[in-house]
Amino acid sequence: MGISPSVHPLRGEPCGMLGVSNMLRDFQTASSDRYALLKEFARANRNNQTNAEKCLWRCLRGGELGVKFKRQHIIYDFIADFVCLEKKLVIEVDGAYHFTDEQIKHDVYRTDELERLGFRVIRFTNEEVIYETAKVIETIKQYL
Repeated sequence: MGISPSVHPLRGEPCGMLGVSNMLRDFQTASSDRYALLKEFARANRNNQTNAEKCLWRCLRGGELGVKFKRQHIIYDFIADFVCLEKKLVIEVDGAYHFTDEQIKHDVYRTDELERLGFRVIRFTNEEVIYETAKVIETIKQYL
């Protein structure tokens, strides 16, 4: 009995041969027609981090929490601020624009889609990250 092609759970299109590594790799990249653009945006975001993102990255980088985090990483058609692929944990740092009605709806959709892919998503405000860093790190540790 052979291995059959799998279907992407969100796009409904074939995504290669069934297998954990192929499925996981598919979830960690964007649709081929959008990947180049998302990669460019991710690079720009890494080069222009907010103060809160810089603060949190100092705590997450280098395996400080016992796992590896990536920043501005493409998952499906989204760019996660920070992700631990091993634990499938996405961390988002939200600035003031995330509190508009339109952005709230988009963030709910984005969180739902990432959760459908098996990721847990936690969010912190810029202020939480900058002024309550120890509490933020403790929360992240609990999720890990």
